[in-house]
Amino acid sequence: MWIPDRFALPADEALEILHEMGSGDLVTPGPDGLQATFVPWVFDEGTGELGVLRGHLARQNPHWQLLRDTAAESLLIVHGPDSYISPNWYASKATNPKVVPTWNYTTVHVHGRVVVHEEPDWILRQVNAQTDKFEEPFAEPWRVRDAPADFVAGLARAIVGVELRVSRIEAKAKQSQNRPAEDVVSLVQGLRSVGDHDGASAVADANRHRLR
Repeated sequence: MWIPDRFALPADEALEILHEMGSGDLVTPGPDGLQATFVPWVFDEGTGELGVLRGHLARQNPHWQLLRDTAAESLLIVHGPDSYISPNWYASKATNPKVVPTWNYTTVHVHGRVVVHEEPDWILRQVNAQTDKFEEPFAEPWRVRDAPADFVAGLARAIVGVELRVSRIEAKAKQSQNRPAEDVVSLVQGLRSVGDHDGASAVADANRHRLR
């Protein structure tokens, strides 16, 4: 991924995104071209040199067989906040009309080889960990054990576990760091005016050292 210095995301912030992420696009090269699958993940920073990400695929999805049979690395694309940026939101436009639209975004690319797991115990541990993570915000979280055991076992046989062993992480946040501070302030207001609070927060956070 091309990452200009001003848009490079620090390693600790990239890891924070991986901990908080819900999903990402897994892309794997194969003999017939690229295969891609949208997958929810759980990040374990404490395993391996750079951590691992665990998830699962439907057994009917041929992507898992490619992962089992290839020695090639896969790419996981994690999407952060992204927003259309109107030139009308730049305060500097009043004195300098040389402005154009752009798109702000944050993304993390995770490289690594994916190991396939068909062991029932591994799959059930992964499903439990994933469920517990995403149910945590709820006042009364649902647990896997709330469903009948034979029902869960049957569903588990229909999926295959995948574990991406991270070899490299690239992270980029293009969030208007190249604009004057006055434009950043007015841009945050513009994004909020259209209800894009995630986009506004991303811009404010990326430029926090200039907005104090």
